[in-house]
Amino acid sequence: MPETFSRYSSIALVKEIESPENPGGLEKRVALIPSDVGQLVAAGIRVYVEVGAGENVGFTDDEYLKNNAIMQTAEQIYKDKALIIKFKGPALSSIEQMSEGCTLLCMAHFHSYPDRAKLLQDRRINVIAMEEICQSPKQDSDERILGRLAMNEALTPFFEDNSIGGLRVRVIGWSERLRGAINRCGNRNPRSLQVIQASTSFEELDATGVNALYFYDSKTFKDSKGILKRLNALITLVFDINDFESEQGQQAIADYRAKHPPAQFGLRRIQCLHETGQAGARYGMSLLAQYKPSMNIENIKAVILGYGNVAQGALDELHQQGIKNIHVLGRAQTAKSRIDYWLKDADIVINGAEQSSELRGKNFLITNQHLKELIPENSVVIDLVGGSPTNRSPVEAVMSCSFLTEPYFVQDGVIVSALWGWPMMGMMRETAIRYSGQIVEVLIGDEKLIDGLGQLKLGVKRALVCGPFR
Repeated sequence: MPETFSRYSSIALVKEIESPENPGGLEKRVALIPSDVGQLVAAGIRVYVEVGAGENVGFTDDEYLKNNAIMQTAEQIYKDKALIIKFKGPALSSIEQMSEGCTLLCMAHFHSYPDRAKLLQDRRINVIAMEEICQSPKQDSDERILGRLAMNEALTPFFEDNSIGGLRVRVIGWSERLRGAINRCGNRNPRSLQVIQASTSFEELDATGVNALYFYDSKTFKDSKGILKRLNALITLVFDINDFESEQGQQAIADYRAKHPPAQFGLRRIQCLHETGQAGARYGMSLLAQYKPSMNIENIKAVILGYGNVAQGALDELHQQGIKNIHVLGRAQTAKSRIDYWLKDADIVINGAEQSSELRGKNFLITNQHLKELIPENSVVIDLVGGSPTNRSPVEAVMSCSFLTEPYFVQDGVIVSALWGWPMMGMMRETAIRYSGQIVEVLIGDEKLIDGLGQLKLGVKRALVCGPFR
């Protein structure tokens, strides 16, 4: 029986094959690349690699051998291994090959596949869901904090006179420095939040006066058209994050850290969330080009639900593609009494809004009625959250995730896609490299998962979705 409560002395890296969330075996990524296997071997860990595990993303068996891996066939790889690592959840047939009490580390999506979950429990397999491992404590970068603090400062006058509910916020451009500001603004519930292109002319602006705020970064926005001066003349507040940083940035960040000790848990440790949003938006735009070929990209009405990491990736991509006005919806805008306004006449709608488990299947943000009556024919809805019949998405039409075998469907003339694993859409090798590095950090870095189930750090312990079994 595997000694899973002591240090794992060996790891099995298995190849991706057809499984419940990988129909047709179209997921080709490998959880550990050769150079990262070399790091683990150098740390005193035996790494067994299934023959051909990395070949579909360009990593040969010879590369693994050069990094001192032990190659095994599909028939050998599961036998008597204490720690098994793969990318997606396993095929049911693979579970039968696992030893009782071993540990499986993968993107488990445990509650979305109840039959597989029961089989893993019955077989007494410990399962650590990669997607559930998180920072502990939360780690915030100075840039994120700066963005939040600058937006707080910009919004203060509107809170003081209780006019935040009528405020129209326009963020000029998108960048990592502005990311935290967008996030903070979204959860402060203004009337509207849009990200606009730096090339937008004054005549194209739709918000001026005392109930409008333009937030920008003079490091990247040079205002060659002089719109800021004209906005000032109309008593419109303009706010420069670069000025805020110069005047009080470092002290403000230090004060914030002193007053706000890190939360116990932070973001996912093993993730490509920004890339997921980017690739999803990219695919959505390709569908829009297919179904509305004559549409001018500058005139597209784009709506994003949410402002977290996945949604910001979608925002980044849509901004890079040149869409002039991107509507970012927070809790206030997605309320049942208000969301109709934003969905009406939308060309592309991207859902990046998660919901708590108790709301899944009960509260749909984008309903079937929206598809039938509000969202125009040949428009595109991209769901970046996904789900299953037992773990529903906030998009009512999505009964379960779509896959590369059938990436979208049409309902009431609207094109809907809820494809898991967005980075596969042209970023398969790149994201495999990133995931691999993060997995190694969790194994032998701060989390030290390699020390076994008896030594789990808090950020990993919460991801133990099945077990512990000895």
